[in-house]
Order: sequence, then C-alpha cells, then structure tokens
Amino acid sequence: MSTFISEPGTRLGGRYRLEDRVNASSGWAAWKAIDETLARPVTVLTFASGFPRITDVVTAARAASRLTDARLAQVFDVEEDWDHAYVVMEWVAGDSLEDLLADGPLDPAQGAEIIAQGAEALAVAHAAGVAHLCLNPDSLRWTAGGGVKIVGIGVDAALAGVTADDPALTDTRGLGKLLYAALTAHWPGGEWPSLPPAPEMDGHLCSPRQVRAGVPTGIDDVACRVLFEHTGGGNPPVTTPAMLATALNRVIPAPAAPPPAPHGGYGIGPATLAPGPPYRQRGGGPPRRAGRDPMAGRGPGGSRVLAVLAGVLVLAVIGVAVWLFSHHSPAPAPSARQTHSASPSNTPSAVLQPQSAAAYGPNNGDNGSQAGLAIDSSPGTAWTTDSYQGSARFGNLYGATGLMLDMGKSVNVSSVTVTFGSMPGTHVRVEVGNTGTGTGTAPPPGFTTLDKSANAVGQVTFTGHSTASGRFILIWFTKLAQQSGQSGQFQADVFNVVVRGSS
Repeated sequence: MSTFISEPGTRLGGRYRLEDRVNASSGWAAWKAIDETLARPVTVLTFASGFPRITDVVTAARAASRLTDARLAQVFDVEEDWDHAYVVMEWVAGDSLEDLLADGPLDPAQGAEIIAQGAEALAVAHAAGVAHLCLNPDSLRWTAGGGVKIVGIGVDAALAGVTADDPALTDTRGLGKLLYAALTAHWPGGEWPSLPPAPEMDGHLCSPRQVRAGVPTGIDDVACRVLFEHTGGGNPPVTTPAMLATALNRVIPAPAAPPPAPHGGYGIGPATLAPGPPYRQRGGGPPRRAGRDPMAGRGPGGSRVLAVLAGVLVLAVIGVAVWLFSHHSPAPAPSARQTHSASPSNTPSAVLQPQSAAAYGPNNGDNGSQAGLAIDSSPGTAWTTDSYQGSARFGNLYGATGLMLDMGKSVNVSSVTVTFGSMPGTHVRVEVGNTGTGTGTAPPPGFTTLDKSANAVGQVTFTGHSTASGRFILIWFTKLAQQSGQSGQFQADVFNVVVRGSS
C-alpha cells in the first residue's frame, strides 16, 4: 500500500507518527509528523504508488543527509522500498523570506546579511556536490534561534524533476532573485503569488535602487552583477554562491537589525506550509561579518561578545534610571487600563459602524454575498473565505484575499477588533486607506498597515502606534487556518468586526 494515502495517526518505520498533511502535489505529500523515539517534530515525505521520481528523490535525500552545516535543513532518515518509500527531514520553525516581506522590503543591510548567510550555506553544499536548483521565497527561513535555514536542498529539485547544466550558476541566480526580493519586495522575472513583479524600464528589469530609495550602491551593484551580469567598475559577474557571499560581506554597510520575530513551523518541499505555534518567539538579528570566509562555519564568539555588550548596556540603563529617580519625583503609576492601552491618549475612541462590507481579492474576492455578515453584530453569523485544498496559501492559487469595510467617510481608526474562528494559523493584516478598489492582488495604493497577526485566533484587537486615517478598512489574509476536522482544507472566518476611533 502506498504511504501517500496514509491517514493522520499512521506510523511509519515504527516511530514516525503522521499528524497533518501540510502540502501535496502530483504523486507526493508532505506531512508534519512526530518522531516518537526522539519526541520531536519532523517532516515526512510520502509518495503515491508509481510516482516516477521516487528513486531520484531518495538519491537526492541520501546526498543531502551528508551535509552538516547548521544552516541547511537536515535529512534524518530514508526508506527506499518502492511501495513504502518515505523521507524524514528536519521540521524548520521560523519565518520564510516570503513572510518577512509581508509588510514590505527589509532593511537593505539586513536583507543582504540574510542572503549572504544563505549563500555561505549553499557554498558548503556545492563543495559537497549538492545543489538546490529550486530556490524561492519559501526556501529561505529565519529561525526562532536567530539564524538562516535553507530548506529543500536537493530534494525539491528531485520532486519537481528539475536539473541544470550549471548548478552553481542556477543557485546563484536563485539567490540573486531572493536578494532582489529582500531589497524591494518585488519578484524579478516571472511571478511569485505574494510579491508583485519587478518593474521594467525600456524592456529591462529595474535595479533595486531604481525600485526603492536607500539601497546602498554596493549592495545594488552586487545584485546587478548576479542577475544582469553587470561588470561595472571592473568587477566580474557573480556566478557561484561562494562569490556571492564574499561580494555581499564586503559591502554590507552596518550591523543588520533583527528581522521580524519568527513564527510558525514549516516542513520542507516546494511551498510546504503548516500552522505555527500560537506565540511568536523573538530571535536575535544576524551578526555583521566583515571579511568572512564564505566556507567557514559560524562560531560562538559573536554570541559571547553580544552578551558582554548587552550586560554593559543593562548596567548603563540601571545607572541612568537611578540618577533620574534621585533627581525627579516619580509620576503616579498608570492604571492597568492605561498601561495596556495602545491607542493615542489624545484621540477620543468610540465605536464606528461600517456602512457596508465587500469581498476584496483576486476574482472579485471570496463569498461576496456573505460579506455583510461580518458587520451585523451577530456572533452567530460569519463571512468566510472559500475553502482551499492542499495549501494554506490559498491552494497555491494566489497570494491573499480579504474583506473591505466602507466607513462611509474618512475616519481616524484607533483599533479594529475582529472575531476569527477557533483554529490557529491564520496570517492577517488590517490596512486603512481611501480607495476601495484595486487589482485585488494587493491592498489598493496608499493603504497603510494598522497592525498584523501571525496567528489570529478568536477575538483579536489590531491597534497601531498611532491613529490611521481613511474611509476604507481592509482585513487582508495572507495565510489560512486549517478547517476543524478537515485535513488539507483551509479557510478563514470573520464572525464580527468592531471599529473604534473618531470621525
């Protein structure tokens, strides 16, 4: 019997208990599973009977299992029996590059640092004769421990049947696309569901600096050398991951700020997705690494230096606090309500009733006839997205969908409280703006993010650092929760929306 059709609860090899199918394609499925022997989550790939590339996947997995760099997701176990083949891999918890770009491009130094780490890891893999060949924004993760992890090395290409005459050049071009995306939040060449295509000028892709102001010249030059084979200033094109790591390490201008706190758990394989844990854990930012050997592993010395610096800063803060306390009379302590209020204290806040609600997204959005149920003040009725199969990213059909509220006139929005369903894993942003129409593939032009949640469950209040103004409020879903009792089915629910602010 093929393990591809196994149900949750099935045990493979007497130790791997399948829990949730997190992705599936023609002939294979990816599962979140538990290794009961070591009591840890793992990713398990299973295959349909007769899947033609089982041998290729098993061979690629065995080659990847020999890689020891901590920045490469590990392969733990392989069973190669034709009818019962499976591959067991590391379950990687953290944000993908796609997640990090949900609210726009990264700080240029930060983006370059993350790609440099990925290039270093792939340089190690290429030295061992293993390539990725299928890099995309979901292949690079920022982990809860504060570091980069590349998933799908070798295995993704085998699953998809992808080969390359020059693997090093293919992976370097792939890293270049990730660098371009990190700097601009646009995807260069082709399409990626959650990112707009890179703009063109005279039939050629614009450079990162042409798309976004503030990208340092050195980083822009490296990106152009990778993607466009520019050789300005006498520099050669960048054609290997090791060359890219070296080039980026030379031009990263300052210590990079930490990326957004990671969340969620992810398996391996193309576009593999799964709900994450209910709380985000903050990881440390990537360290500045000038003049590093791209083939070298990461040592603990930087962590010790950071710990010492942190201790000095703590002592300095304590000294300043003591001085201030001794020279100034303490102000009255705020109440609990004041302490936890995120609304500006000078902005009156009242409940504002939306005039109407409409579905917004690709193909005119999901279930437009039900949109009004989200604002009828009844907790027993709800607007829902369509139900999508196989992937929490809308069945891999497109990148997002949403619900648009029309307030009737421009208002100052201090908070939006939304009652979602009870299943974890929904990624959602609340946007405010003055245009109620657009292409449906992204928020309309001019919208600003009030707040976001990486795990919207039950009642969630979205409150910005300051009041946002606009006539329209967009509840914008970028990842869906699994439906209760429905393995492989994903949907979002909005039972009620309460807007607070002032006219």
